[in-house]
Amino acid sequence: MAYLTSCGWGIEAHRFRLGHRDLDVIARRGELVAFVEVKTRGSSVWGAPAESVNWRKRRSIARMAEVWRERHGRGGDVYRFDVIEVRVEASGGSRVEHLEDAWRLSPSS
Repeated sequence: MAYLTSCGWGIEAHRFRLGHRDLDVIARRGELVAFVEVKTRGSSVWGAPAESVNWRKRRSIARMAEVWRERHGRGGDVYRFDVIEVRVEASGGSRVEHLEDAWRLSPSS
């Protein structure tokens, strides 16, 4: 969240929950609302962090986003799905990469 706020985003919600599902972060910059999935990895053995956001996870995030939009959305808002990858380095530091508009919903989602 510190990364997003340093880039000019306001945090609308953190861990927005409905049942056993949640959205990691919902961020806003003007009329743009990003539903952000945060993935952290300590190594690349299992692939890039964003690769773990498969179709099932995307569908779940989209359903949660729809609930949030119905409850808190504003007229004129534009929505997208982002992924933030956090790679923990051996030195103890971390590297953050923001994948904006990481995927789009298909009509059947």
